[in-house]
Amino acid sequence: MVEDVWKDRELVKDVLAKAKEGGFDALALTVDFTWYGNRERDIRNDFSIPPKYSVAQMVEAIKKPAWTYDFLSHDAYKYECINTEVPADSLAAFVNSQISPEFDWRDAEWLLGEWNGPSAVKGVCRPDDAVRAVETGFTTMWVSNHGARQLETSPATIDILPSIREAVGPDVEIIMDGGVQRGTDICKALALGADSVGVGKPYLYGLAAGGTEGVIKAYDILKVELDRAMGLLGTGTVDDLKKRGPGLIKRRGASARDYPDRYAYERGYGGGVI
Repeated sequence: MVEDVWKDRELVKDVLAKAKEGGFDALALTVDFTWYGNRERDIRNDFSIPPKYSVAQMVEAIKKPAWTYDFLSHDAYKYECINTEVPADSLAAFVNSQISPEFDWRDAEWLLGEWNGPSAVKGVCRPDDAVRAVETGFTTMWVSNHGARQLETSPATIDILPSIREAVGPDVEIIMDGGVQRGTDICKALALGADSVGVGKPYLYGLAAGGTEGVIKAYDILKVELDRAMGLLGTGTVDDLKKRGPGLIKRRGASARDYPDRYAYERGYGGGVI
């Protein structure tokens, strides 16, 4: 279960209790969401919660009749772990008000005491924070920069991963996310110190295209690509890949391939322009 940092401790206790009742056995505390990020795509698309239905959005809805019918013919989305009676768009303002910028290590210790089970801290980007998290009692380091949607120009997780592994040693579990879209990305992460990875876009693409079967298909593609990459590297097992990994990774200098083309902004990508 992934838990954000909230002000209301009684609400947090209630969510933790529901998670335990539901059979969840591990907790991930998201620590890179204690302040609001600047979601420029949301601004450009006039996206808000509760939603504002602009003319442009209505036109897009008409262009996607199957999606629109599915959306209108089903019950409103809800935050099931908070309130099953209120639609999610009505609760969003309340959830946003619960963001706690003053959250610190003492609060993390309290949360771990309430959970009493395996736990990850999600949002680790510095070796000293990773060491402090282990000392606090977290069993897993989740190296993440929130998809680079929070702090602009934050370092790529693949670049800081080796330093996190060096800081916590070989026995602490490390998860890495951020830009994992191919099996070769998984291979690189494992080679540089991760035990597993988190994926977002591949899962969502599969879900949007084919529901449950689409998600399974997306994961199958990633597995085949990972197996192929490991085979071509001559690493027969994940343990072998992790052992030999640093010597298999070669970094190249920056090139034009690292930057989007001049029309990237129109497609919703706000990176550099050539």
